Amino acid sequence: MNGKARLCVLCLVLLLALPLASCSQKQTVMVPMADGVKLATDVWLPKGDGPWPVAFARTPYNKDNVKGEGFNQIGVALVVQDVRGRFASEGEARPFFPDGWGAHQDGLDAAKWIVAQPWCSGKIATFGGSAVGITQYLLAGTGPPGLVACYPVVPCASLYDGAFFQGGVFRKSMIEGWYKLAQWPDYAMEEPLQHPRYDDLWKTLDLTTRASSVKVPMMHVGGWHDIFTQGTIDAFVALQERGGEGARGSQHLIMGPWAHGIKQTKIGQLQYPDNAKWPEGAPDELKWLTTFLLGDPAEADRLPAVWYYVMGAAGEEGAPGNEWRTAAAWPPTATETKLYLAPEGKLTHEPPPAGELKCTYDPANPAPTVGGRNLVLPAGPFDQREVESRPDVLVFSTDVLDAPVEVTGRLTVRLFASSTAKDTDFTGKITDVYPDGRSMLVADGILRARFRQGFDRDVLMQPGKTYEFAIDLQSTSLIFNRGHRIRVAISSSNAPRFDPNPNTGDPWRANDNKLPAEQTIRLGGKQASYIVLPVVGG
Repeated sequence: MNGKARLCVLCLVLLLALPLASCSQKQTVMVPMADGVKLATDVWLPKGDGPWPVAFARTPYNKDNVKGEGFNQIGVALVVQDVRGRFASEGEARPFFPDGWGAHQDGLDAAKWIVAQPWCSGKIATFGGSAVGITQYLLAGTGPPGLVACYPVVPCASLYDGAFFQGGVFRKSMIEGWYKLAQWPDYAMEEPLQHPRYDDLWKTLDLTTRASSVKVPMMHVGGWHDIFTQGTIDAFVALQERGGEGARGSQHLIMGPWAHGIKQTKIGQLQYPDNAKWPEGAPDELKWLTTFLLGDPAEADRLPAVWYYVMGAAGEEGAPGNEWRTAAAWPPTATETKLYLAPEGKLTHEPPPAGELKCTYDPANPAPTVGGRNLVLPAGPFDQREVESRPDVLVFSTDVLDAPVEVTGRLTVRLFASSTAKDTDFTGKITDVYPDGRSMLVADGILRARFRQGFDRDVLMQPGKTYEFAIDLQSTSLIFNRGHRIRVAISSSNAPRFDPNPNTGDPWRANDNKLPAEQTIRLGGKQASYIVLPVVGG
């Protein structure tokens, strides 16, 4: 599925399960926000006398694409709103920025309007995927009246590191591609690009800072190869552990092997079994919403907190994994296991003697993106051998595994490195090397050196001085099969997935200057570089 198709699919994820019937009354209302700007809002009401509970979605993808007959047939009103500046709504189109808890709180204003209508019973439940999932998070963080449940699909908790600036690096292909595909006006890109650090603007769009304001159960749905993998998990964990009354301890999470869409089995260059589509017993959007709007909310309390798909070797008969599991919390119990980068391309359990490896990163010739957590680029696990053959990519592999190894949880590269530049990037990848030599991408990450002490501050490097870098590869669940190898690749670029660092140390995009940089990776001794794997079962 290409990027445009994925975008269209995720405008909606629901409403296909119900037959349509002529039992609806639709009206379009221009709902005023607190500053007087009016947002176009479709209201679909069942025939007969209300009041009714309400299913609610706020979308940047055109409310006219969402029909209400299915909901109306079961006695639920549907309200769908074009967000500010989009399609029939007034105002400036600024993706997400009017939807949190900053100067504008459009989601909150809309919820207040809904519960004040005579046709509303006082209950609201939200649904939708991707950007429509993010608007749910931003609404829930305002503590709106009437909200009883949410079903966000492939969303992210923090728009800074979860979407725009992963590891402090601009996610070039995803953000620019999404703006183009969704046809945002040119001016809409200006605001986020003026804020390359995690500042007060981004805090108004980070659900983890508002966990205690959320008071409702949610079903968070994400994928191991999705663009928002960690952002979905972060939201679940924050609300499950720190949410307000009604949210804390009442969250649920589904993590499948999917890219930016759910119920897929062909991901990247790997084909998973049919069971990868959906976990047995997990409610879809319709079931979840009707449970809270029409049924007994206590039913949700009896569900597992977490369903997660443990990926295994694709196409290998009898390979362990490729199955759904449940858990009471995230992450499941695992042992943090270090594998050290060693000379001769080895990845070892014991640190090697002190040493170093060098390579040159030239921003005019960055390492190309091949698969990964992408939106408009091909997404998912792809063979990395061509990229690994480059001189600016350092590769480290274990010996052939004599037993399966399960890795479930968050992956981190701890890199001790120096550079001839004042600022540069360091990237990390983990791959599953099959017996035939394919090096299939599992997870990757990046860190801009100037943000090594935090994304809210710039601290340039002293050329030649060694620093420690913690590169977040986010989370996964995979069993490396016997006969495979675990591989780690270190580089300084992954373009156009990430905007290449020019190595100048100048403010971001201040000019077009570029400089090559010599990178030195420390091995062994007191500055041993390693990867941390959450190994399950020893």
